[in-house]
Amino acid sequence: MMQSVLNPGLIAACAKVRVIPVLTIADARLAVPLARALATGGLTVLEITLRTDAALEAIRRIAAEVEGVIVGAGTVLDAQHATAAIQAGSQFLVSPGATPRLFDAAEHWEVPLLPGAATASEAMVAFERGYRFLKFFPAEQSGGISALKALGAPLADVKFCPTGGVGAGNMAAYLACSNVVCVGGSWVAPAKLIDCGDWAGIELLARNVREVRPGSSGTRL
Repeated sequence: MMQSVLNPGLIAACAKVRVIPVLTIADARLAVPLARALATGGLTVLEITLRTDAALEAIRRIAAEVEGVIVGAGTVLDAQHATAAIQAGSQFLVSPGATPRLFDAAEHWEVPLLPGAATASEAMVAFERGYRFLKFFPAEQSGGISALKALGAPLADVKFCPTGGVGAGNMAAYLACSNVVCVGGSWVAPAKLIDCGDWAGIELLARNVREVRPGSSGTRL
């Protein structure tokens, strides 16, 4: 199996930080200070969504200029997206779902893929392809914590990163699930703070996130 499937390094990194900021960057000039603020706050695994024209340049700058950060590309829908992201410096790829064509293409990639799954059938297809770490998306809309617990019994060897509707109010409950490695979301770096360059505010949010304990009833965010 290729590195896209065999991803223990990615799992270990995600388990360490427990939260992956999902970032939509419209201005590549903001990428480096944003990544540095998050990293200083303890969040060193970042997902840059391929939803803007600036995304690839943002990945390129972070990969080249921010030491100690693992930067990946999100919203990868096809092989073209993946190739461009890898060339820009992405160290992992994230897809909202997965298709046979995407799985076939991933066999030739040298970086890990975190494919999305929302149902038992989708998770089983990924499992048959060799994947043991999946993105659970959209998490809240797909049943949230109850769904994850239900999936955990028949799919005991599969671990998840829930994304979609996960935030300060419920991240601790998600992290308490035995089959959850980490969670992902945009709330750690809200657009209003990025747009005004409030890097100190984003660093504080990241620090507070790192202090949250699985299963705790509240956060300081």
